[in-house]
Amino acid sequence: MKPIVHGLENIYPEQVDFVYLNIDDPATDEAKQKYGFRYQPHFLLIDENGEVVQEWIGSVNQGDFRVAIDTILSN
Repeated sequence: MKPIVHGLENIYPEQVDFVYLNIDDPATDEAKQKYGFRYQPHFLLIDENGEVVQEWIGSVNQGDFRVAIDTILSN
């Protein structure tokens, strides 16, 4: 998934903040509890208000991410 996500970072460099959480790092416990992060890979698209707009668990193709991101950015 790294090449896909890093590719998205290059497509949306100033528009989307990409945040990576390590499921094993206790420093991320608050975010894991807030968003129900329990799996790897687990992706969340969160709007500017902190609301989860879309969620994916497992492998995702870049096109699915782009459709969701573009929808958010067009609003």
